[in-house]
Amino acid sequence: MDALTNGHQASDTLDAGVEDDLAPCEASEESCDEEEVTVSENVDEEIALDLDELKGAFEALLFVSHDPLSLEKLALVLEGVPKSAVKAAMEYLQAEYEAAGRGLQILEVAGGYVMVTRPEQSLYIKRLTSKAKPAAKVSRSALEALAIVSYKQPITRADIEKIRGVETSGVLRTLLDQKLIRIVGRQDIPGRPILYGTGKQFLQRFGLRDLRDLPPLKELKELGNPEQFPMELPFAPEENEGESRVTDLSA
Repeated sequence: MDALTNGHQASDTLDAGVEDDLAPCEASEESCDEEEVTVSENVDEEIALDLDELKGAFEALLFVSHDPLSLEKLALVLEGVPKSAVKAAMEYLQAEYEAAGRGLQILEVAGGYVMVTRPEQSLYIKRLTSKAKPAAKVSRSALEALAIVSYKQPITRADIEKIRGVETSGVLRTLLDQKLIRIVGRQDIPGRPILYGTGKQFLQRFGLRDLRDLPPLKELKELGNPEQFPMELPFAPEENEGESRVTDLSA
């Protein structure tokens, strides 16, 4: 916590580290400007960025991007800023948002960074958007299938139906349409059935960096109750449409 709140000392330390990484001064008769960092020598007009400018650029890019921005992408856009300096400045900006308790936060998900609202602000957002077009819903049946795919992938439809005990083609189509699952290949057995898995959209919707962030499978007992799904749902589940509930994924 001290590292987040010790404002001037932390800022001075990171400024020095980022400036050393971005543009080390070369020996010359003219002194290097301590306030700015040259990040590109291949453009007509010299571009210089200090830490505050980097943070401002990050905020603008994260605000307009619909997809997570990787360190490589950010370094490319900033033309010459090395990835290590981008990472250091991004971590500082994340800590700054966290320490200030702002309504937005910067998360690392699906191999990149996104700017999102904090969960505790959801009440006010719901009030604002209550008359807007409702978000796409996922039935409890589809939610069960999604949990099976996320933990058992790659998996065939037959194996999903063996676990669930009911026909699953309809819910798989729903999950495919919403890009929560994807076709990842075919199993090398007679008939070559399709294999399903999750992709970047699944990670992004649930705020996961990768599949290793999934909670342990032992925490998943009854998927029929959406409150027991191990991640916060980014959508409102509908009724189960009369299908049986999953009680065991250990098969």
